Amino acid sequence: MSNDEIFAAAYREHYWAVSRYVARRLQGRADEVEEVVAEVFTVAWRRRADLPAAPLPWLYGVARNCLANAVRGYGRRRRLVDRLGNDETAHGRHVVDSPDAEAPGAWVHEALARLSPADQEVLRLAAWEELGADEIAVALGCGIRAAVMRLHRARRRLRAEIDRMRPAAAALPASADAALCKDDRHG
Repeated sequence: MSNDEIFAAAYREHYWAVSRYVARRLQGRADEVEEVVAEVFTVAWRRRADLPAAPLPWLYGVARNCLANAVRGYGRRRRLVDRLGNDETAHGRHVVDSPDAEAPGAWVHEALARLSPADQEVLRLAAWEELGADEIAVALGCGIRAAVMRLHRARRRLRAEIDRMRPAAAALPASADAALCKDDRHG
């Protein structure tokens, strides 16, 4: 199979997984999702000779880098808009949820948001993308042992954050507790 055919197969097989990966990380910025996904596959096309046999974790690593570039660009644009005084909140278009509008599990997302970006990413790779330790290592560009340790520490910090937010032990269903503490599938 030629490099072009390998790329085409990877694109067909993994386009939607990469799209979901990017969309989860750009919540509320749907207009940027397609742009970032296009950049991911542009990089993959340029490096099609380097595509591994199991390309999805590698594509997640590329997506992670493309997302970092997009986030930096978004920050630059926000600062420019703020300097120009054209911020939506300045014109009264800021919408605030009511206190009773908490979505189920929102506190988990809040706890996750309080963690470092590195902890958030390793937890998302394990939970959202359902990657094992060996695949997380590829996506993060580190060794398997480092990936296992990062995941373990991130889970511990998430548990501590949840405990700070929900001091009553009964607030966390047993199934969620078990999911946080489960062993890695591949490592």
